[in-house]
Amino acid sequence: MGFVLWGFLTDFFTYETTKSVVVKSWSVGIINRIVQLLIITYFVGWVFIHEKAYQSSDTNIESSVMTKVKGFGYLQNQNQNENYQNRVMDVADYVSPPQGSGVFCIITKLIVTENQFQGRCTETGKRFICSSDEDCQKHVGSNLSNGVITGACLKNSNESHGMCEMEGWCPAENDAIKIEPMDVNTFTIFIKNSIRFPLFNVTRGNFPPTMTADEIKKCKYHPEDNPLCPIFRVGDVLNYTGQNITELLSKGGEIGINIQWECNLDLNIEKCIPEYSFTRLDAPFAKNAVSKGYNFRYAKYFKTENGTEFRTLHKAFAIRFDVMVTGKAGKFNTIPTMINLVAAFTSIGLGAVLCDIILLNFLKGAEQYKAKKFEEVSEAQIEASIAQSPGSQLSLKCMKSSCDSGALSLNTYDQPL
Repeated sequence: MGFVLWGFLTDFFTYETTKSVVVKSWSVGIINRIVQLLIITYFVGWVFIHEKAYQSSDTNIESSVMTKVKGFGYLQNQNQNENYQNRVMDVADYVSPPQGSGVFCIITKLIVTENQFQGRCTETGKRFICSSDEDCQKHVGSNLSNGVITGACLKNSNESHGMCEMEGWCPAENDAIKIEPMDVNTFTIFIKNSIRFPLFNVTRGNFPPTMTADEIKKCKYHPEDNPLCPIFRVGDVLNYTGQNITELLSKGGEIGINIQWECNLDLNIEKCIPEYSFTRLDAPFAKNAVSKGYNFRYAKYFKTENGTEFRTLHKAFAIRFDVMVTGKAGKFNTIPTMINLVAAFTSIGLGAVLCDIILLNFLKGAEQYKAKKFEEVSEAQIEASIAQSPGSQLSLKCMKSSCDSGALSLNTYDQPL
C-alpha cells in the first residue's frame, strides 16, 4: 500500500513539457511568419486601435431633444379660397405638433375645405363618376371616399353622367387641385440635445457651454466650417440628403437627422462632440406609383349662432423631421484588455497549426517529419521496458531509433548509483 501511495505522489509532483522540433525550411518558415504577422496586425490594428477592445463601452445612451423652427413663408395659389391666397404663414401655422419634440412636421402645402356641415352631397373623386345608381352600389362601404356612400347617383336631368352621393361633412374635399408649395428652404431648425452615458456618469450637450447667444443667432451649421452650430437651414438639410427638393416640397417626405456621439473618455472630455448626418427615411417609397411623400389631415371646429357645428378641413403636405440620437462611450478597463491580450497570444499559435498541417500532408518528407514529431508506444514495448528493470518504477525509455519521444519522464531510478 505504501509503495502504491509513494508511486502516486512521485507521479503527481512531476512536470511535463513538449519537445520542439526545429524544421529548417524556407517555405514553411516564411508561411509561419506571415501568418503570425497577419494575426498581430489584425489584433493591433483592428481589435485594439480601431475597435478599442481595451475599453469597456456604454451604448445605453440617455437622450433628450428639443427643437424650435423659425421662418416665414407665403402659401400661394390656393385657388379654391381667396382667404388663403398669398397668406403669410408663421411657425404656429406650419409646424405640427407644436411641442418642439424630436419629431415634427413643416407643412409645405395646404388644401383647405371651409364651412363643412354634416349632411349629404356629391363626391368629388373621378372614381365616383356614375351614370346610374348601380355604378354607386359597388362603392358602398368604401374607405376611399370622403364619407359614407349611399349608393345613389346624383346628376342633372339633362346630363348623362353624375357623381355618387355620400353622407358626411359637406361639401366634400377636392384634393385634385394643383397648389404651389411654400418655399421653406430659408427656414431654420434649432436643435438642443443633451445626453448621458450612465455607466460613466458623463453628460454632454450638442453645443459648447461657452457659446454665447449672439454666436448662436449668427451661426449656421456646416459639416466642415461650423460643425458644432445647433441651427440648421432646412434647404441645407434637404440638400445633404441628395433628394429632389422640388418633389419633397410638393409631395412631402420623411427626413432623418441623426446625432451620433462617439466618445473616447480616455481623452479630454471636450473631444466628446456630436456628428450629424442626414438621410431620407422614406427613400424606398419615393419612386412608388402610390403612397408617395407624406400628408395628413386636421380640422378646426366652430358653431353657428344656433349651435350647429361646422368645420374647416385641412389636408397638409409636410416634410417630417425625425431627430435620432445614437452613441457609444468607451474607457480603459483592465478586464477586457487582459481578455483580448490572451486571445491575441493564443491566436498567434494558429501559425504553428497551419505549418503542421502543411508539413504533415503536403511537403516532401512528411513521413520523416511525422517520425520526429510523434512516437508510438505499444503494450509490448511497455512490458519489455518493465522486464528490463523488474520491481522498479522506471519511466519509459525511447524504443525507436530516432529516440524523439514527445515527452520523457525521468526520475532518480534512471541514474547510476
